[in-house]
Amino acid sequence: MRSPRRALEVVATGPMTTVQDEGRFGHAGLGVGRSGAADLRSYALVNRLLANPRGTAALETTLGGLRVRAHGPVTVAVTGAEVPLRIDGRGAATHTVLHLSDGAELTMGAPTRGLRSYLGVRGGVDVPPVLGSRSTDVLAGLGPDLPVPGTSLPVGPAPDGFPRVDHVPITPVGGPRTTLRIVLGPREDWFTDRAVDTLLSSEYEVTPRSDRVGARLTGPVLERSRGGELPSEGMIAGSLQVPPGGEPVLFLADHPVTGGYPVVAVVRAADLPKAAQAGPGTRVRFVL
Repeated sequence: MRSPRRALEVVATGPMTTVQDEGRFGHAGLGVGRSGAADLRSYALVNRLLANPRGTAALETTLGGLRVRAHGPVTVAVTGAEVPLRIDGRGAATHTVLHLSDGAELTMGAPTRGLRSYLGVRGGVDVPPVLGSRSTDVLAGLGPDLPVPGTSLPVGPAPDGFPRVDHVPITPVGGPRTTLRIVLGPREDWFTDRAVDTLLSSEYEVTPRSDRVGARLTGPVLERSRGGELPSEGMIAGSLQVPPGGEPVLFLADHPVTGGYPVVAVVRAADLPKAAQAGPGTRVRFVL
């Protein structure tokens, strides 16, 4: 007799919770971006803790507040931004393998630092893929719907392998300041030398108008060396696009695939997890 299908029931979502994996590849020519986990490093870690195969879908929550109820016994872990955890009212630790019995509830509080946390489950969140990915792209409206209270998220079959460790050292993410490495271009020639010097010598602050599409920054404006606008051209995660107002926007996981404002620089892919954990008020510096 087959055992009942296991699931996570969403009781509360917090400010935003989405289903994410590594993203969808190879569709930019159709106007479909990669999407995927904003902090790929923390996302990969939660799957390693649970011995899930690479690319297994998890839940990404922004500013905590997620609460789920287990239907059937499940094994979970939480990584990324450090949040207070409780299982049926008892304290629990992040970056640790946790076992939820049937009916148990896990609650994530607000992060003490950082922005995004990842709740992984052994077997993965087994929602139907769209164009080869279970990621929710909030800009394009592709992928699973945003979970709401009462949403039941099926859990896939447990992998054959077992976790090799049940806890990993916590590497703090987020903080009041962060430094991001950039490569200038492709349109730095649209800006004055003074503008480039300003970018490399100033602090910018992440504003509350930021989301998975991009981090809007406030700070010294970047002066252009020419007028007019570009024809739309391809965009990638990490692009520092500069609208006419002169304050840059840092594109993140759900960025548009094209844009007509010049890109003065691009953040290195290895630093995008740091950018994804920079919440409102974080001071950002850029270095070559």
